[in-house]
Formats: sequence, C-alpha cells, structure tokens
Amino acid sequence: MNNIISFQESLRPVLPLVLGCKDYADEEQLLRRIDRILRVSGVESLFLKASMEQFDANAAKLKLAGEEVQTGAKALERYTKHSYRALRCTVLKNIVTCSYREMSKDLAMSPLYRWFCGVDDFDVIRVPGKSTLQDYAHWLPVEKMDDLLVTLSKAVANEAQARMIGLEAELNMSMVWVDSTCLKANIHFPVDWVLLRDAVKTLVTNILTIRRHGLAHRISEPEKFLREINALAMAMTGVSRWKVGGKKERKSVFRKMKRLSQVVENHAVRYRNLLDENWSETDLTRKESEVILRGMNNVIGQLPQARKQAHERIIGGRKVPNGEKILSLYESEIHVVVRGKAGAAVEFGNSLFLGETCDGFILDHELKLNATSGDSKWLAERFPLMKEKSGKPLLGVVGDRGCDSEENRALLEKENVFNGLCPRDPQELSRRMQTDEPFAEGLRRRAQTEGRVGILKNMFLEGTPRAKGFENRQLQVAWAVLSHNLWVVARLPWVEEKKVLAEAA
Repeated sequence: MNNIISFQESLRPVLPLVLGCKDYADEEQLLRRIDRILRVSGVESLFLKASMEQFDANAAKLKLAGEEVQTGAKALERYTKHSYRALRCTVLKNIVTCSYREMSKDLAMSPLYRWFCGVDDFDVIRVPGKSTLQDYAHWLPVEKMDDLLVTLSKAVANEAQARMIGLEAELNMSMVWVDSTCLKANIHFPVDWVLLRDAVKTLVTNILTIRRHGLAHRISEPEKFLREINALAMAMTGVSRWKVGGKKERKSVFRKMKRLSQVVENHAVRYRNLLDENWSETDLTRKESEVILRGMNNVIGQLPQARKQAHERIIGGRKVPNGEKILSLYESEIHVVVRGKAGAAVEFGNSLFLGETCDGFILDHELKLNATSGDSKWLAERFPLMKEKSGKPLLGVVGDRGCDSEENRALLEKENVFNGLCPRDPQELSRRMQTDEPFAEGLRRRAQTEGRVGILKNMFLEGTPRAKGFENRQLQVAWAVLSHNLWVVARLPWVEEKKVLAEAA
C-alpha cells in the first residue's frame, strides 16, 4: 500500500540547482531519501494520525474544563501543518546536531532545509522559532514514538515496501547485537558540596525574581550571597585534600558553606510564603507563581539532606550509600551506574539498552528508569520484544560477557536461537573462538556495536542530553533512535532514484 502523503506537495517549492559542491549534493540526496522513507514507510501518516487523535483528546479536555476551543477546519488545518513540521524539524535537528536556536537560523538560511521541513518559501518566509522547535520535540508521548519505530522497522524489513522505498534489498533483522551504556545526566561532579552551591544560586535567583515582581521582605543585598557562595566554591576547589592541612582547610570552608546555605534557606522560606499568600499583588499569574513556588519547594525540601550528605563525606569522612545519595537537586530519577571502565569507572544517569542489526539499524532500545539488575537479566527481559520486532524468525543474539548467564544460554537454546554471547570463562571463549567460526565472526562484528553506541550518544544525543526529567530524556532517546534509523536506511545501497519514481508512478 502506498502511504505517500501528497497534501503538502503543492506548497513545497522546487529546490534550486546547486553545482560545484559535493557536500551539498550528498546532503540533498540524504534528505530526499529520508523524505521518501517517511512518506512511503507510513511513518509520516501514522505520526499525523496520532497527532490528530491527540488534538481531539486535548480539545475534549478543554471543553470539560469549560474553556473555549477552536476545532474548525482552519484550526485543524493549522494543527496538521504543525504536526507535519514537528516530525520533520525534529528529525532534521537530530541529524544536523544543533541547538534549537541554531536550527531556527539554519531553516531561515537554507532552502533545502525549508523544503524538507515543509516551511513555506514564497514571498514571505516564516520559520519556526526556537520555542516552537522545542514544542515540536514534545509533540507526541513516548508510547506513540515507539509505534513509529515499529512501523519503520516493519517497512524496511518487508521486501515489497523496501523496494517501493528504493532500497536494493530489505534489511536483515535475523541477527541482533546487544549492548548497554549509561546515558549521562546533565549534573555537576562532584555531587556533595556542589549541591549547596547549586541550592544557594537557585534560591537567590528565585528571591530576586520575586522582588523584581513587586514583593519584598527584609533581607541583605541578595547578590551578596551569590558572591559569597562563588568565593567559597572557588576556595573549596583550590584546596587539595592531599596536601598537608588540606583536609582541615576543606572542613573549614565547608562549614562556612553550610552556614551560608542555612541563612539563604531561611530567607527563601519567607519569600516563598510571601509569594504564595500575596501573588495577586504582583504582575504574575497564579500559574506563573506556582512555577516559581515548585522550584523553591523542590530545593528547600532537599537542602537539609544535601547538607547532611556533604557533612558525612567531608566532615565525617564516611561513605553514603548510593540509594541514599542526592545526585542532583533537579534530577531525581538518575542513578550511580558502575561501569568499571577506564576513565568512566562510575557514571551518573540512566542505563540504556540497544539492540542493532547487521546493517546498523537499531531494532530495540530501552532507557531504564530504575537501576538495572545486570545486563544478563536485562537481555532476558528484552528478548521477547526483540523477537517480535524482528518480524521474521530471530536467528541469533550476540553480546559481551555481561550478557552471558546460565539462564540466557538455556533461553537461547530453548528458542533455537544462535548463542553469540561472549562466555565469562576465558577458556570457553578461547575454545569457541578457535572452533566456532560463526561465533568468532559475530564477536568480531560486535566491535561495530560499540561504535554504534557512540554514534547514537555523541551524534544524535549530543553526548549528554539537556532534557530534564526521565520522561523527557526517554522521549529524546526515542527521537534520536528514529532519526538515527532514518539516517542509516538513507545511506544504504539504493537503486536509481529516477527508476524508483517511475515504478512508483
């Protein structure tokens, strides 16, 4: 079935012919191919359908709340246009790897990008701003994004649809290489006394905001607290714990930080109560006031525990159990991930599972909310989903020694699936490498999976995602996997574009 959506085509201008720049020609070919994949695979039509369902659901909620809602033909057309752009702008942003501000500027400057994203390019060019682009990245919930990924997987694995897209052959989903990594959170390190500095800065900033909007309480110059905490933070950084008297000096500086954080906390509590009771006397709405109040309550509620945690580490010299640590005042759903690797023995964030095919297509992924119980158990949990997503019989699974266990060996044998998991026993590994050529070949190919993890994290997720909150990071990972898979398929061998278009017509 041809799922090409044509209602936008009449609004898309003809791209100018650019000669003499191979890099531009390659970029144009890549985007033309991704454009075709989106339309023919059914990903775009499914995205628009899910957007319309969300539009109806949101309208129903607003009506129940007694608010006026525009649901006419023009409102629907406008929402459809934004839905179309939301998909394409977010995919393009992930591929070119830039900020929302840079993406808005690139759209204004590039006819190719405007063509791909469906931005009108006639007398007046109006491109989405950085805030609109950020809204686009949260257009659908992560559950709907998973449906898009499954739709794309089925399309490129189906011989007829792959030929319609333009691929020389459908993708082979029978073998899966699995690995896990840590998706780092955007937090500071170390995480003990730095928490006090972050708390003081946040609370003083909120106090200044409240004062700027017309509410004041007796207090010293708020900016003075910022200068003091910055000076103490520099003093703490400049003192080495290994030099003679270094530990004593660090303890002295830390005690000053504790006292300052307590003073600022007391002021913040008074200002929070003042805003909560007298917000109507400011130029803020109640919703705007609640945003400030939530931010202050979040920090005030954690500050006593943060002081205690830092006291245990610096004054008492005692370790704090990982389960009791505050790693960030703003990110509560992250964990200490013990990697045991050179340069990254311990990382802070969420564990990410990936399963890729021989073509580099990411068949399965999961960002874990809770701390994992190990790669071997995680593989056992994801195996039924990988088997379902492969579409055809799953013939083999390859992974590192972290995935190997007696349970997983029994599971693969029961499912009649080739066991490419690296054995934990060095002697068994040596024996299989010498006597089992498919195993040795699969394990050598696993080095590419390490590279695939790096590409997804460093290129499509920009190293450390800036999204706050687990749900937002989860959604950002889903967008990154979708964009990555489109990029991978578009770079595989294709038949001639003219021949594809002639057959499709």
